[in-house]
Amino acid sequence: MAKVPDIIPITDLRQDAAAALDRVRRSREPVVITQRGRAAAVMLSVEAYESGERERHLLRILATGEREIAKGKGRELAAVLAEADRLLKDAGA
Repeated sequence: MAKVPDIIPITDLRQDAAAALDRVRRSREPVVITQRGRAAAVMLSVEAYESGERERHLLRILATGEREIAKGKGRELAAVLAEADRLLKDAGA
């Protein structure tokens, strides 16, 4: 079962923003901010935001790779591994 999101009305946020920020930092879960009973925004901890950005970046890289493979631009795994070995050797690793 999906977790029910934490929700805070904007009036509560205005009255005690520090407590709302503390709640987000501690839980590391998003908090949905509502205005007139409807979702208006989502507040995230910096850690959750950065984690999401890293994940999106990785997904973009994977999608780019899949498009390149579909266009025939991919390289054989053996060639990639040989190049990686050469680069590591050149770097003194």
